[in-house]
Amino acid sequence: METEAIPVPDVNKTEGLVGPVILLGPPGAGKGTQAKRISELYGIPQISTGDILRDNISRGTELGKLAGELMERGELVPDELVVQMVADRLAQPDCVRGFILDGFPRTVKQAEWLDKHLAEKRFFETGSGCKQLVVIQLTVEYNHLLRRLTGRRTCPTCGRIYNANTTQRSLVEGVCDIDGSALVTRKDDRDDVIAERLKNYEKQTLPLVSYYTQRNRLTEIDGGEADLDVITTEAVKAIEHGNRM
Repeated sequence: METEAIPVPDVNKTEGLVGPVILLGPPGAGKGTQAKRISELYGIPQISTGDILRDNISRGTELGKLAGELMERGELVPDELVVQMVADRLAQPDCVRGFILDGFPRTVKQAEWLDKHLAEKRFFETGSGCKQLVVIQLTVEYNHLLRRLTGRRTCPTCGRIYNANTTQRSLVEGVCDIDGSALVTRKDDRDDVIAERLKNYEKQTLPLVSYYTQRNRLTEIDGGEADLDVITTEAVKAIEHGNRM
């Protein structure tokens, strides 16, 4: 399991603006893990469309019912259903200093919407201009992704993520270290759904790399074999560099 200490450069949790951070990468790249670490270091919220969708599914909302059917088939939720959910979340008070988007945008269309929304709402505007959007792409080799995804286990109580195929496994197999709950495999981590998710990523999300590269916003970090602390350190460097721009 990962250690609690994260040896990264000093950052300020309470003062100033961090600006928006986007984490890109295929399913299993470690976006959720790094988003949680960055959130803790800077004291800004992690906004995961996956978590919001799963919450709607568990509560049986109309959006949740539709999203559940699509996710069962390994399909992506349509843009028009996602962007309003994101807009509502960004309007919450805890986003005023900055936020991390994990799982959004997934398409160029969503990225264009986000650029327009941030400009219209004047997010992170200061006397010297707006804080820069920082986009971090975690790259992971295909076979490594499959190994991660097929081994991923989640605690249904606290939401902690483990992996039976990596060093992030639980101390007791199949049991959460925190609350002792039985770990589960999410439906969207089944072999057949994984293949469809990766296919969708290749088709719809990879064009975001070109979109943000052309706008000088993209930083690429190896999210495969590197240690979690090394990945976090590189992510913080990218964010600090963006904050100085």
